[in-house]
Amino acid sequence: MCGIAGFVGGDWSKRNAVSATLTSMSRRIQHRGPDHSDIWLDQGARVGFAHDRLATIDLSRAGNQPMMSHSGRYVIVYNGEIYNHRSVRDELALEGITPNWNGHSDTETLLAGIEAWGVRRALERSVGMFALALWDRAERTLTLARDRLGEKPLYYGRQHPTGPFLFGSELKALAVHPQFRREIDRGALTLLLRYNYIPAPFSIYRGIRKLPAGKFLTLRDGEADSVVEEFWSGAAVAEAGVANPLDASDNEAIEQLERHLEMAIGNQMIADVPLGAFLSGGVDSSAVVAVMQKLSSRPVKTFTIGFHEAGFNEAEHAKAVARHIGTEHTELYVTPAEARSIIPLLPQMYDEPFADSSQIPTHLVAALAREHVTVSLSGDGGDELFGGYNRYLLTSRLWRRISSTPKPLRAAAARALTAVSPAAWTMIADAAGDVLPGMARVNRLGDKVHKGAPLLHSETAAELYSGMISLWRNPEAVVIGAIEPRSQATGLTPPLEGLDEIERMMALDMLGYLPDDILVKVDRASMAVSLESRVPFLDHRVVEFAWRLPLHMKIRGGQTKWILRQLLYRNVPRELIDRPKMGFGIPLGAWLRGPLRDWAEALLDEGRLRSEGYFRPEPIRRMWEAHLKGRVDEQYRLWGVLMFQSWLDANVHSIDSAAPQVMRAAI
Repeated sequence: MCGIAGFVGGDWSKRNAVSATLTSMSRRIQHRGPDHSDIWLDQGARVGFAHDRLATIDLSRAGNQPMMSHSGRYVIVYNGEIYNHRSVRDELALEGITPNWNGHSDTETLLAGIEAWGVRRALERSVGMFALALWDRAERTLTLARDRLGEKPLYYGRQHPTGPFLFGSELKALAVHPQFRREIDRGALTLLLRYNYIPAPFSIYRGIRKLPAGKFLTLRDGEADSVVEEFWSGAAVAEAGVANPLDASDNEAIEQLERHLEMAIGNQMIADVPLGAFLSGGVDSSAVVAVMQKLSSRPVKTFTIGFHEAGFNEAEHAKAVARHIGTEHTELYVTPAEARSIIPLLPQMYDEPFADSSQIPTHLVAALAREHVTVSLSGDGGDELFGGYNRYLLTSRLWRRISSTPKPLRAAAARALTAVSPAAWTMIADAAGDVLPGMARVNRLGDKVHKGAPLLHSETAAELYSGMISLWRNPEAVVIGAIEPRSQATGLTPPLEGLDEIERMMALDMLGYLPDDILVKVDRASMAVSLESRVPFLDHRVVEFAWRLPLHMKIRGGQTKWILRQLLYRNVPRELIDRPKMGFGIPLGAWLRGPLRDWAEALLDEGRLRSEGYFRPEPIRRMWEAHLKGRVDEQYRLWGVLMFQSWLDANVHSIDSAAPQVMRAAI
């Protein structure tokens, strides 16, 4: 894994200044690649590249970047792994292309493929995760490209007409350029409040965008505007899969899934450095680890973070799974204070406001793994591909019930539900637990009832889904002077023809929530400690196969991820796996009422909010006070505001490097 950065155009009158800027950009993301750093620039073309390398394949100097192609035509900086790069070399040889290879890095292979086939065909033949910048010295053209599912990040933009065209793995690299403007995009801020992340193509800064997954951008010398094209479409894959479902028995489908996972995981276990896996004990990570151990001649190294709070601890389940599979398991129990100590680091780790609170345990487990390995596989993507989120069933069932109910009755039901306080609903669930065990297994029932009641007004299933995933339903009313841009859940939904309600939700999560939340979380949390994270479920061949599986093979009898469970049961006893979905959480709501209260109060101070001019303080203060009194748990909506405020201190308010220490003292 690596970090890339660079720019085209701008002021090149002083070569030393340009070189110093590239070096500074590189240093800001050196955590992504501590093994080697270098820059390349062409003053005549006014283009410069910077690269920081985390060596995982071909540890020699032959794998260092920026790298020039054998002909000298192309220069590349690249972040990622091409898992099939050996077979790509074989394909080149079959076509009579036999370069004098300098080493065995996948970067050199990718460059040779681009020379032989062009950018689009080379990307289409590559299996892996990547974000890259390529300079064509003959055509004087810059190409940026991002992998199919969006595992690796890539920001870009030109903020003023005569300024440089900037790009990089993280915003902090772009921000050190002397012509970078730290002007906040208030429309993007509304998206943060809605989702607790900022979806592509938007970023927190005006004039800077994220390259969407599966696309590549071309900027020709002298042209002001770039052209973005698609080389792989997740929406098209979903439509094609549903239109052409797999015709196979259950056992045949399970066998085919196992072969696809063995192929993907086997490819991703290739590394010239120590390798392991995250293990939560849930279905997805356990399935990955079980296949890894099947393919390995030695015990696989697995890693788990444990918490002493029973409602948030999966370590005991992970230990049981690891013991059965036979891995070399490492677990670390952390105290609440140790977990909270990560909070001051978040604004720099996620140098764009990001508010998925599981970012904290994700970073802790990445740091644990990095003490032992350089590469770690994860089970991310299983929920989106195999129907794992409870909201899929909940939303589908709710829509079927309310769609035929007259609107006045729905409105009356919503009023009745919210007339009972969240605390009272939770008491009802606890009291009914002995009679209706299912109710007792619903965490924070009262908060969910109050969140769900307004959804009864939904006109369509799509509107219901949008409401289900929205934290602030009208963020324009909170962000001053903002107009919320349309996003995939609010007006830019692809057609997704032929998909039913559940399949549409899965597809939208794969296209939005997965790359913009889950993969951002994993990338920043792991790269902050120079750990490469690989995601086998997101091998695009596995994705394409999963979309051909009929829905009844994913959700059956009210059970999610049915086919993945059947595969896992071949290696792990059912009783170790079948339990309520817990997630990777922390007791954030209680922390905000307790040890984080003073820190949060300072960030949410009414006078401060008014003077900054981004948020209307009244709704935020009402929410904060209700949360403190325990009337409702508003941890998720408050966390989005707090993460923006914390990020603002560290990145915009010119508070220097002492800011994290000040915050740490407050916590």
